Amino acid sequence: MIDTMINSIFIDGKWQRAESDKTTTVYNPATLEPIAEVAYGGEVETKKAITAAANAFTTWSEMTGRERSHILYKAYQLMLEETDRLAKILTTEQGKPLKEATGEVKGAANFLLWYAEEASRSYGEWIPSSIKSKRMLVIPQPVGVVGAITPWNFPSSMITRKIAPALAAGCTVVLKPAPETPLSAIEIVKILERAGMPNGVVNLVTGDAEAIGNTLLTSKDVRLITFTGSTAVGKYLMRESAEHVKKLALELGGHAPIIVFDDADLEKAASMSLASKFRNNGQTCICANRLYVHESVKEKFTQALTEKVKQLKIGNGLEDGTDLGPLINEQASIKVQTHLDDAVKKGAQIVCGGTKWNGNMDGYFYEPTILSNITEDMQVMNEETFGPIIPIQAFSDEQAVIEKANDTDYGLAAYIFTEKTSRAIRVSEKLDYGIVGVNDVFPAVAEAPFGGIKQSGIGKEGGHYGMDEFLERKFVSMGI
Repeated sequence: MIDTMINSIFIDGKWQRAESDKTTTVYNPATLEPIAEVAYGGEVETKKAITAAANAFTTWSEMTGRERSHILYKAYQLMLEETDRLAKILTTEQGKPLKEATGEVKGAANFLLWYAEEASRSYGEWIPSSIKSKRMLVIPQPVGVVGAITPWNFPSSMITRKIAPALAAGCTVVLKPAPETPLSAIEIVKILERAGMPNGVVNLVTGDAEAIGNTLLTSKDVRLITFTGSTAVGKYLMRESAEHVKKLALELGGHAPIIVFDDADLEKAASMSLASKFRNNGQTCICANRLYVHESVKEKFTQALTEKVKQLKIGNGLEDGTDLGPLINEQASIKVQTHLDDAVKKGAQIVCGGTKWNGNMDGYFYEPTILSNITEDMQVMNEETFGPIIPIQAFSDEQAVIEKANDTDYGLAAYIFTEKTSRAIRVSEKLDYGIVGVNDVFPAVAEAPFGGIKQSGIGKEGGHYGMDEFLERKFVSMGI
């Protein structure tokens, strides 16, 4: 038990319980043991948080970028200093191996650093006038109050990737973390508090996801909602935000293909396909969902990948050497089993894995699974599994495999393995995805834009593009 009761709602610089005094339990997904009780807030608390953010906006937005930068940089330093402690909390509430959690915390800190640097680089523009008596100026200004809704699979990095650019731009924030993983959010807000963040600039509300989200949607004071999660919820946010014509930044579902060409470095392709698919136990929006391997190297590649998969260690993420932790909950386990059963029913062959893992813990563990003899009508080829299953399908023609890779409503990330520069450029340009990795499956970094096309979302996170989402461009026309 980390704590019996945590005052997890943070409004206008004060930690507090829900007004109803209700709480919700946070569980360790590896052991299913309760680890904390957190406040269960809702509409009342969210309205107060919005009011606090709106009141703080004027002062925060009028500070210089350099002043905001100092606070973000201090938060970055504090987060690095506490990496080990934060990683253990993350693993305990989310389940991923400690080495992955440590990497995530460091990555989360990097977003604070990057936007501490970008805070001073919000540039405007003088437009050359065609009229002698006019001068024209474009001024960047912060959007206003931002509602940030973050997922459970990356409970630290998804927070800083959203709120760091918002804060750098001069916006204030109401944060709603995933109910499964509120503890990492609490710790990040505490760090911002210690770094000197003024009261009301960052507010945190845990509890009733529907009530909190709907209050953010219906408030005219919330000018932008940034959300990472399912496409279905993203569509709901788009519909409901129309009343106040809110801006939206949406990072939604994915169904990433990996294409391994006949000239690829097969050892590298197998190792990186393993890293992509089984990172966080397949619970990432950009992990591989489909593997297309050229028919001339499919057998050799499958053998190499299978040998690597069989070496993965399943267990509690806090234990040394663990490669795969648990799935987040029972619903996730059911979805993995449903996809596997559907594939086998339609003729898929299980190369390895294919069953729940019964260790000495009560969590929802599943063996890493490779499938062959794949057909296009299988659920694993069309829906995001969000679990440790990877189907492998052979291909022979470059254009045909590109068409297969693009034949989806999603367009977040895709990957190719080839040693030919011309092919890398040609195929990258033809793939209908917001992110393409060439011999690389870890494209998410603070300095580069991250985001999808089609039903995988709108807007970008990361890089200078990430701060653009939180800025309006005001045109000033002056007669002289």
